[in-house]
Amino acid sequence: MKSTLNDGILTIFLEGHIDSANAAGIEKEINEILAANSPKNVILDAENLTYISSVGLRIILRLRKQFRDLTITNVVSDVYEVLEMTGFTEMMDIQKAYRRLSIEGCEMIGQGSNGVVYRLDPDTIIKVYRNPDSLPDIHRERELARKAFVMGIPTAIPYDVVKVGNSYGSVFELLNARSFSKIVKADPSKLDETVDEFVKLLRQIHSTAVKPGEMPRMKEVALRWAQDLKGALPEAEAEKLIALIEAVPERDTMLHGDYHFNNVMVQNGEVLLIDMDTLCVGHPVFEFGSVFLANKGFGELDHSVTEKFLGIPYELTLQIWRKTLEKYFDTTDDAAVAAYENKAMVLGYTRLLRRTIRRDPENTELINHCKQCLSDLLTKVDSLNF
Repeated sequence: MKSTLNDGILTIFLEGHIDSANAAGIEKEINEILAANSPKNVILDAENLTYISSVGLRIILRLRKQFRDLTITNVVSDVYEVLEMTGFTEMMDIQKAYRRLSIEGCEMIGQGSNGVVYRLDPDTIIKVYRNPDSLPDIHRERELARKAFVMGIPTAIPYDVVKVGNSYGSVFELLNARSFSKIVKADPSKLDETVDEFVKLLRQIHSTAVKPGEMPRMKEVALRWAQDLKGALPEAEAEKLIALIEAVPERDTMLHGDYHFNNVMVQNGEVLLIDMDTLCVGHPVFEFGSVFLANKGFGELDHSVTEKFLGIPYELTLQIWRKTLEKYFDTTDDAAVAAYENKAMVLGYTRLLRRTIRRDPENTELINHCKQCLSDLLTKVDSLNF
């Protein structure tokens, strides 16, 4: 019988049938594994368990007397029905197995830092998480999406969690939905009306009040970015950067946190927001730092980065960025737009510099570019508020 021990948690992998013919031998082997490991708690992984009889259930009951937090995971449907019918699901934590899906041959319609979104068929999409231990992130995103929906944000809510290879995915029903990126790529003449809808939804998000403590505070995240750059920037610049972020007024209104044309979809004429794991609260300037990166910052030195990310030409993403600023702030004045852009770029380059130092420290060209841009901006910007 296979088993693993991790931080005092012993996982025992059950297989095949457990019935009167083999129950005694299985219980003896389990007890030998327990004696050899002295665990704090036990998890029974039942992914390959196809049948369990009443004598097998009594083994589980005896185990639970030793380990009050005993958990059974990856339980297939037939076995789960037995455990549910006999009341075991009310006595302990029992988790059904996740159905498996393949994304082979599926169209990739978007990606972010935490996952990649694919279209499974005309009716459904799936977000596959990069981290194989992403279940807590998935449940957190589902809860954030539910809260946003209750608050009136038009969002797609995942209806299923599945296994995809060694990772997990969230499945959404989006009937023939198309992202804003797909719409403007197919017909660039629709850019202005698409930006109008993009900004309309963004304003709705930013005007939605959130109860304290229900979502993370983006200001705290941005402060950590800046504090991590103390050794990378000249001392005076690092201090000013931190002071600028600290001075941003507190807001208990919603931010998406990763707002771009791939994360806004149209389904039967209705605009829907997806990818809700970055939902937070704070001043809109933090949102614009992210919008700047998606449309301009990530691809400044290599336009193909943005083109691959959004699936549209870089020249078009620059227009999206400019028109978003003009529409949101209701101005076409170059000086006014530049002032708003500079505030957003301070946060955008802060995030990009920290990210590059941590993930791609050999990319000195991008690191030096971010440092120079920040240095220039910090001579011009004395407040991130607007």
